[in-house]
Amino acid sequence: MTDTQTFLPDDDATASFGASLAATLVPGDIVSLEGDLGAGKTALARAMIRALAGDPALEVPSPTFAIIQPYETTGGAVLHADLYRLADASEADELGLLDDPDAVVLVEWASRAPQVMAAVTVTVRLEIPPGGAGRLATVRRN
Repeated sequence: MTDTQTFLPDDDATASFGASLAATLVPGDIVSLEGDLGAGKTALARAMIRALAGDPALEVPSPTFAIIQPYETTGGAVLHADLYRLADASEADELGLLDDPDAVVLVEWASRAPQVMAAVTVTVRLEIPPGGAGRLATVRRN
């Protein structure tokens, strides 16, 4: 496993990085998007989903309250989940995140469900660097 780090100075860089990362995903990849609140997990997921769907204008709402947002793309199913609001890890099983072996699954706060973390194939950690400008993205293919 090797970690790759990229500095993302602004929203455009994050969108470009998300599109590049999306191009490396294969059916069945489970991506854990990690970082503190406000680190940019949802913004990165939006960029990845838009790239996977081939639609830069696609509306991609935050799954914070819905917990899971499904998308049908030309490349197959994409699921975007935010597990922050789960009361118990067992609730993740009811979401069906791991039911489709060909879906690409993007998960924010995957650590709240150990069974999801065990299935993760790609980890993306976003950090706010000292001074607060930009983001540092670290990618690991597990």
